[in-house]
Amino acid sequence: MISEGSCDTADWSNDTENAALITGINDILQYIRIEHGERILGYPEEPCYLWFVMEFCDGGDLNQYILSRRPDPWTNRSFMKQMTSAVAFLHKNNIVHRDLKPDNILISQKSGDPVIKVADFGLSKVCAGLSCMESEGDNQVNKNMVNINKFWLSSACGSDFYMAPEVWEGHYTAKADIFALGIIIWAMIERITFIDAESKRELLGTYVRQGTEIVPVGEALLENPKMVLNIPQKTRSIMSEGVKRLLQDMLAVNPQDRPDASQLEVRMDQVT
Repeated sequence: MISEGSCDTADWSNDTENAALITGINDILQYIRIEHGERILGYPEEPCYLWFVMEFCDGGDLNQYILSRRPDPWTNRSFMKQMTSAVAFLHKNNIVHRDLKPDNILISQKSGDPVIKVADFGLSKVCAGLSCMESEGDNQVNKNMVNINKFWLSSACGSDFYMAPEVWEGHYTAKADIFALGIIIWAMIERITFIDAESKRELLGTYVRQGTEIVPVGEALLENPKMVLNIPQKTRSIMSEGVKRLLQDMLAVNPQDRPDASQLEVRMDQVT
């Protein structure tokens, strides 16, 4: 993330892979003009360079913002609703983020109250323009209408501690974003953290402890689908019963048992 008025450049000339990447970025940017997404201020066209000038988010990322402040139920509720709203917007526009994590959730404080900005669409997938097969009786019918929860993706990508069980297998839909959001919200409410092996930073994220090792929740559920998650983890948790039930559904091992983004918005309004 760079400040407004600054710029970052890269040499994109004579590279067919980068040309394809630019096309993918442009496909996504046409949708990303929303309150809870990065606002692209401009990218001047140059013969050999791609320039991005982006909004500066002065609150840092979700890790920095939450862990540098005392627990605040109001902030938790606000961020839960904002993050849910952002994911619902993406899914309504046929975009699967595929790398939701606290590092990619930025905070802007320009308006006074903190505003969530979902960032880093480098792994995102635009599902618009695809068709899907649905069963009608004994026949398979090709439907041109887009249902993002019926498009199966196969690239196992994302960040380990936020990946759904099916992502580890390389066969998943947009419901993987719902799982990642559940991990983020659970960690934010209970302040559950781990130390990243590479950066040595303290990061928000829930996990399962196996002996002396910590294992990502998605990986642990893949190994043991019948495992019951201990939500909340902490004895004196401030988590309500409504939020507990919602998180259990968001983190269901079977993606079909998870709410979709639209259903999640409705339920989040009810519990916050």
